[in-house]
Amino acid sequence: MEITFLLKAILIAIVEGITEFIPVSSTGHMILVGWAIDFQGKFANMFEVVIQLGAIMAVVVLYWKKIEESVIEFFRFIFTKGKSGKTGFKFGVNVIAASIPMGIVGVLFYDKIKSKFIPEAVIAGFIFGGILLLIIERAYSNKPLKVSSIDNINPMQAITVGILQLLSVWPGMSRSASTIMGGWIAGLTTPIAAEFSFFLAIPAMMGSSLKELFEFDYSIMTPILWVSLVAGFVVAFLVALLVIKKFINYLKKKPMKVFAVYRILAGILLGILVLTKVITLTK
Repeated sequence: MEITFLLKAILIAIVEGITEFIPVSSTGHMILVGWAIDFQGKFANMFEVVIQLGAIMAVVVLYWKKIEESVIEFFRFIFTKGKSGKTGFKFGVNVIAASIPMGIVGVLFYDKIKSKFIPEAVIAGFIFGGILLLIIERAYSNKPLKVSSIDNINPMQAITVGILQLLSVWPGMSRSASTIMGGWIAGLTTPIAAEFSFFLAIPAMMGSSLKELFEFDYSIMTPILWVSLVAGFVVAFLVALLVIKKFINYLKKKPMKVFAVYRILAGILLGILVLTKVITLTK
């Protein structure tokens, strides 16, 4: 029984690692898979938070050099009064600017957003997000995209991405899809929009995750739950590590259409199954 539970946890972690940084909604997929394998409840909700941290650690590892250099240059710019570290300071300002909209919404409305969760919202998010991806990619694919380097993003473009990131509070919408669409609107190439979304994920996901972990009732924890938690974190980290590399390489060669079509079809299928009461999704 304990082995079965551990295997379920590992499967959910694999789903998180695969879907967190591609535009298909990790939340929606974890809910669906969680229903299919009967992995739900208080621990499952907290488990999702922990494995999201595992996935975000993959970004930290892969982009550690950029993160380290930017932090050093950010403070160097301040201490030298602008004489040195301009690139890192600019990048830091962009990440902060893009994170402000989500930060404000998170502080003011996080509990209300969580309490309003319904499965139908996930289904609608899948379909609407897919349609929006198709529309925005088509609208901006024929326009000259001037930003092909993450260091060339300006604050207004960063804020545009940050505003679109707000769509991700809609369950099933996908934070990755929302920020990439914001990048297109701001004039970023798809790979750069995706990479910038990775950096924005660090404050956004860590902020919400730490809040959830602080409020969790740890009295329910048992040895198998702790083992599952650690295993899930590691698996999500390793899977995300592989997916991020392959996702960026994919975006350099091909459009996002395949993800959009997948979202729409998955949303329609899920909607039919829920409406016909073949499945019942809970959170």
